[in-house]
Amino acid sequence: MDEPTGEPITEPGSRSAAELMAQAQALAESARSVSAPNPWVGCVLVRDGEVVGMGATSPPGGAHAEVAALADAGSRARGATAYVTLEPCSHHGRTPPCADALVAAGVARVVVALVDPDPRVGGAGIDRLRAHGVGVDIGLGVDRAARSLLPYLVHRRLGRASCLLKVATSLDGRIAARDGSSRWITGPAARADAHRLRAESQAVVVGAGTAVADRPRLTVRDVTPAPTRQPMRVVLDARGTVPADGPLFDPELAPTLVITTPDGLATDAAPAWLAAGAKVLTVTPAADGGGVDLAASLGLLGGLEVLQALVEGGGRLAGALLAAGLVDRLVAYVAPTVLGRDGRVAFDTAGPGSIAHADRFRLVDVTRLGDDVRLDYVVAEQADGLLVST
Repeated sequence: MDEPTGEPITEPGSRSAAELMAQAQALAESARSVSAPNPWVGCVLVRDGEVVGMGATSPPGGAHAEVAALADAGSRARGATAYVTLEPCSHHGRTPPCADALVAAGVARVVVALVDPDPRVGGAGIDRLRAHGVGVDIGLGVDRAARSLLPYLVHRRLGRASCLLKVATSLDGRIAARDGSSRWITGPAARADAHRLRAESQAVVVGAGTAVADRPRLTVRDVTPAPTRQPMRVVLDARGTVPADGPLFDPELAPTLVITTPDGLATDAAPAWLAAGAKVLTVTPAADGGGVDLAASLGLLGGLEVLQALVEGGGRLAGALLAAGLVDRLVAYVAPTVLGRDGRVAFDTAGPGSIAHADRFRLVDVTRLGDDVRLDYVVAEQADGLLVST
């Protein structure tokens, strides 16, 4: 596969190529909560300096971004340049190949932000376009596209669900007061934003401790537009300690999956989970015997077409995921309060022996939400290996 070719020449007219790719990226983001397990992609078609077609990925089984943009453009697509955030597919899946559709429509040039790591594509879409005389440029807007598509990149390259760890903390890094109370650390704007994270995820994950103490619903609420389906609720319970009652096991709200171990499956809890309508799957125990194998759990979710698993568990689960090197993205909502040294820590882990061995995170965004702040990070080491185009 070729190296990225850099920013193409500016389009005729007042809008630059970078602006047109940014528009394609905005279209992709509009499809983030509906496209999975397909990647969210945006496409803008330009001819003679005029945008003639736009499209974003439809829900599974519907049109991909390129096909939607071609339908929008009609005959004006001939001779146009397509700005697309991910390489056009070259294989038959639920829909025919997008590369073939672009060729058939007479598109003259395709500007691709990111090469698709799916082994069924992996540059074959670009090769097919070039074989039919279509000019292809690679790499414009690659950083933004890769950050947006991180869950998809993790899923396709590592074969597991991407782990998005969400925490809501005080200024001193506490997620609850000494008595365990944590409602509400953050304000309404931050809580509403966290529901949007749920809407963008295919699974919301908690540990057994959080499931028992909080009896959460883990559903998406008060999000516009409303999701077409609720994410799967996932409970990690190695020993069969979570009772099969309350909103977490109400199938009218959303589906529930319990990931347990063979020992947990042998308890009285397992038949109750199944009777409540939950799905129950097993993995091996964690090496330290303290829970389920987290890597295996994310792999299991990946096999269920979960691209992004939003983890909302307590400090112990958060610390275990960090210690195992499984966190791909971290969103921290920081509230303007101090809970003191007796408060419960956000990351319950032993930590490194020195600062030289501490995990490093790369800050990618900061958002003010009322009096709270949202900090978006990717794990630097993971990012260096995943946020690339080839």
